[in-house]
Amino acid sequence: MITLLDYGAGNVRSVRNAIARLGHTVCDVQTPQDILSAEKLIFPGVGSFGSVMNRLQRDGLIEPLIERIRLNKPFLGICVALQALFEGSEESPGVAGLGILPGQVKRFTDRNLSVPQIGWNGIVLHKESPILKDYQDQKLYFVHSYRASVADVGPDWLLTTTDYGESFVSGVEKGNVTAFQFHPEKSGEAGLGILRNFLDAQAQDSITVRPALPVKSEKTHIAKRVIACLDVRTNDSGDLVVTKGDQYDVRAEGEVRNLGKPVELARRYYEEGADEITFLNITGFRDFPMQDQPMLEVLRKTSENVFVPLTIGGGIREFTDSSGKHYSALDVAAEYFRSGADKISIGSDAVYAVEEFLQSGKRSGKSAIEQISFVYGAQAVVISVDPRRVYVQAPEDTSHATIATTPPGPHGENFCWYQCTVRGGREGRDIDARQLAQTCELLGAGEILLNCIDKDGTNSGFDHELIRQVREAVSIPVIASSGAGSAQHFVDVFLETDAEAALAAGIFHRCEVPISEVKEAMRRNNIETR
Repeated sequence: MITLLDYGAGNVRSVRNAIARLGHTVCDVQTPQDILSAEKLIFPGVGSFGSVMNRLQRDGLIEPLIERIRLNKPFLGICVALQALFEGSEESPGVAGLGILPGQVKRFTDRNLSVPQIGWNGIVLHKESPILKDYQDQKLYFVHSYRASVADVGPDWLLTTTDYGESFVSGVEKGNVTAFQFHPEKSGEAGLGILRNFLDAQAQDSITVRPALPVKSEKTHIAKRVIACLDVRTNDSGDLVVTKGDQYDVRAEGEVRNLGKPVELARRYYEEGADEITFLNITGFRDFPMQDQPMLEVLRKTSENVFVPLTIGGGIREFTDSSGKHYSALDVAAEYFRSGADKISIGSDAVYAVEEFLQSGKRSGKSAIEQISFVYGAQAVVISVDPRRVYVQAPEDTSHATIATTPPGPHGENFCWYQCTVRGGREGRDIDARQLAQTCELLGAGEILLNCIDKDGTNSGFDHELIRQVREAVSIPVIASSGAGSAQHFVDVFLETDAEAALAAGIFHRCEVPISEVKEAMRRNNIETR
């Protein structure tokens, strides 16, 4: 029996599913005493440092956690749970951590790197650990903006480090107490193996300090991510299908294109090596009560067999269902997180939030971006940008940020700007992609999914000009999307822009280019990959 500390925030379904997949039964902490009596305890830290510690304080769980660690009872902390072992964090000034380890967790400071760190990175082992046996050379999934300093962790605790501009603590272990900055439940088969080692490990009666290993001199490197995207909607028969548009038109010969079932396709892409799966819900489902939203069931079933990050977009906004019940954007996001989502993608509502901010000049605190970021952290909020090119003869012909175009526009124009759209690309707004991305970062977003309507369905390659313009304007990760037609297009976008990830849909759905071919092409060109 494995006890899970589920304090009601974020996606812990994946941890539950991973434990079940490995043949163990899960029970939840119901009372503070359960913390001490549990045979093995897993603390899946999800959310911001302050929200985690405040919930633990509210439920009277802080002292039992400290006591359990003092008693050397089997404990596994994940992500923010590792940070909670320290005295505090810059993320939430004035909020005390558990104080097991000295020092403050601090934000990454390298201005040349995107923050949050989102993606697959390696670990350097500082001492032997039965939990990491056979998996110390694998890339694992990280998603965080704050890190613990190696200087604050003595050799009795330091287990692994990872490099992201600087070396930081990615794992600690002392006796039966272990914590990781990475997410084993989102790290594919390697992560499942690490969890299996913890679940099957025999507890030590006393704390044995393992001798330090010779530390490898080479640094770890974060991989470029390959993301499979599934546009999901109902067809004319009412079935939920994966479809693909041509410049956002999903119909062919009058019928919605049906490229497969979402749960089955997601599992296939996971098995083929996709680093993440993104679902974009392009059907409103506005009349459904929240608990019956069809995409919730898609996430629940997908997370049973897919152990890489899942992003869900579409419909993440406030609405009132047919029974008159009102839901805030935060309410909707919470349901998706609880159903298996790791990140929420916001589209049209991000444009409206930016327009409101630019008009007022101040944050309202009420936008979906701000609400979700405050509770779950910036890394949980992705902004899906849907721009199209607007051609002009000269930069002074518009107030928006322009680029020189090659080839020229339809009337010989040498410049263009990228107009953001809403309502599935059907309506243009007086705001450009760079402006949108910069403002969304200010409001609390942690990642940009950068589509391009002009490139969608063309198989002509990603829009490098757009990607470079936005990537240079923000310090958060950028995902290139729209236009992929070959493995070489992934190589090109990673070599010619600083995009952290690239996404495709149709070429994967139609089996024109397998994910394995994309990754092999990346390796041949010395592009870091998982």
